[in-house]
Amino acid sequence: MNFDQCMEFINSYSRLGGRVTDLSRARELMECLGNPENQLKFVHVAGTNGKGSTVEYISNALIFSGYKTGQFTSPFILRYNDRIRINGKEISDEQLCDIAEFVRERVADREYSRFEITMAIAMLWYERERCDIVVLETGIGGLLDSTNVIPPPLLSVITSIGLDHTEILGDTVEKIAKQKAGIIKHGSAVVLADGNSPDVVRIVKAAAKKNDAEFILTKHCISGMPTVTNGTPFTYEGESYRTKMLGSAQTINASLAVEACRYLRKKGFDISEENIKPALENTQVKARLQLVSRDPDILVDGGHNPDGIKNLVDLLYLWHCPVYAVVGMVDTKDYKEGIAMIAGHSRKIFTVDGFAVNAVSAKKLAEPAGEYTDAEACSSLDEAVEKAKALTLETNGIMVVCGSLYLASEYLDHYENYCDDAQKFG
Repeated sequence: MNFDQCMEFINSYSRLGGRVTDLSRARELMECLGNPENQLKFVHVAGTNGKGSTVEYISNALIFSGYKTGQFTSPFILRYNDRIRINGKEISDEQLCDIAEFVRERVADREYSRFEITMAIAMLWYERERCDIVVLETGIGGLLDSTNVIPPPLLSVITSIGLDHTEILGDTVEKIAKQKAGIIKHGSAVVLADGNSPDVVRIVKAAAKKNDAEFILTKHCISGMPTVTNGTPFTYEGESYRTKMLGSAQTINASLAVEACRYLRKKGFDISEENIKPALENTQVKARLQLVSRDPDILVDGGHNPDGIKNLVDLLYLWHCPVYAVVGMVDTKDYKEGIAMIAGHSRKIFTVDGFAVNAVSAKKLAEPAGEYTDAEACSSLDEAVEKAKALTLETNGIMVVCGSLYLASEYLDHYENYCDDAQKFG
């Protein structure tokens, strides 16, 4: 099986597969493959916003401490392989093809989802490579997410919970919290991020008690003054830290990771503060408030729900300069609310489509944007970027590419020079 055949096999499965009412289908899949998940140790991460950065913070602390660490994230940003990594290195094409062929020879003829097949490939690779631990991000939700087939993890981690994927998870934060809390397993432990609503805290705490799992709520951290280039300093329980990633919300995610690492230390993992601090200071997740250029300033962000977009807008206040936004959104999100939040802080918006099959048309997206600021529908991403960049240079402003992770991914994929600069400016 070559790489094209491998991707043809993976993509032969639909995004969601058949309707899911329990985990029997995912369990059947793993049984066909010898249940590799049973040979691994996990930190399981769920939440609405902050999952990706929290996974990276915890993973990097483990890596810096000398542990062979599997990392599973969703979705991929630049290429399929980048969602399946060990110690930061993505699975090779050769390894991916070899394991995909192994899976193809053994799977039953069922309506598996593409995500389930991807998870199966990842578990097999982590087992073959004998990972010491795997930091595993859920896809959507938690209770019925296929990653929930794992045995009781060393620790469950739940980040901030808000409204997203409401058509699947429920239309209230409380309903969504119950789904996220579904990753808590008997006799394990859960760490919940500070800043969640009292109802979310109550629901997660009750789920922990029901499963005889230790419940840990992170303490409030004291944030210093955030900057546009050096992240945010903060203090957590007397220790001083700094995030490389931008945005005040990162102090919450980083504090969550610190608490998770301290718990893992109790479980026998040798993770010192000297390893946690550089992990936070060196972590940058692509397309998450990522400053990819300083001449001109260009910020790329895949935040697509109200809380994620608010984090972006809050960060933009630090620039004190004109904002020119290249925006695209998909029709499964509340694009009118999202565009209103972005437009309210932008001097001009250039709308785009074509980056996803369900992208809102550029013209349709420009209409509500035009109620708040100057808006122009563009025929392509290239056109939008060219126009926004010219105005950014002319006024010493900042250009933002935002509204959808799919759009952010396409931008990073097509402007490789900015991707390379991310290590310098992230």
